[in-house]
Amino acid sequence: MEFFQGEFIGKILAVLGAVFAFCITGIGSARAVGAAGQAGAGVLTEDQDKFVPVMILQALPSTQSIYGFVIAFLIIGNIVAGAPLDFDTGLLLFLASLPVGIVGYISAVLQGRVSVAGIHMVAKQPEGMIKGVVLALMVEMFAILSLIISILIIGKA
Repeated sequence: MEFFQGEFIGKILAVLGAVFAFCITGIGSARAVGAAGQAGAGVLTEDQDKFVPVMILQALPSTQSIYGFVIAFLIIGNIVAGAPLDFDTGLLLFLASLPVGIVGYISAVLQGRVSVAGIHMVAKQPEGMIKGVVLALMVEMFAILSLIISILIIGKA
């Protein structure tokens, strides 16, 4: 039982939270940006002038990894702040990584699918980029909400 009362386990849990927040969102963003890049490459083989709208649509799912990075940064800030991290605080910091990690992963993958569809729309209608971006941003809202929840949980640690 002493193991759970020391500062070591609190720091381990917090570090695991930081790793989870960034790695899971990073994996989701990488998958989505990769899929959109494949679709974009197909469009660009036909028309190089569509590079900018394709690139914008491809980049959209990368924001989830930025949200994961922000949460990891905030968690690490709590670790190096110098205050002792007991089991409860470490667990709370780990739990704070779950909303952004899980929702960020899923929203990145789904936003990637919407971005691919937007890229296909740009292939047929170059003026459709704004519509494709708006559709992809609808998925982004859930990642933003999960970021806010994670920040609120960290604020309680």
